[in-house]
Amino acid sequence: MPNLVTIYTTTYCPHCHRAKDLLKRKGIAYHEVDLTDDEKKREEIEARTGWMTVPMIFIGDEFIGGADDLYTLDASGQLTQKLS
Repeated sequence: MPNLVTIYTTTYCPHCHRAKDLLKRKGIAYHEVDLTDDEKKREEIEARTGWMTVPMIFIGDEFIGGADDLYTLDASGQLTQKLS
């Protein structure tokens, strides 16, 4: 079974939309967690990753970073490897 992509977002984040667009274009299913109105969940994920910005993207249990990191993985071919 392929690794599940989870993306933590807010509705007003252009980088979140950019990351989701890449995933959609590549046909990669993902689970989105909207942090827009959930301060407690946002604090929890910030503590887990050390990041204060969104998107925060995971492949399985591995935190891969944000939108730029996702695009870098895709460009290098590593995104496909991590998903298999």
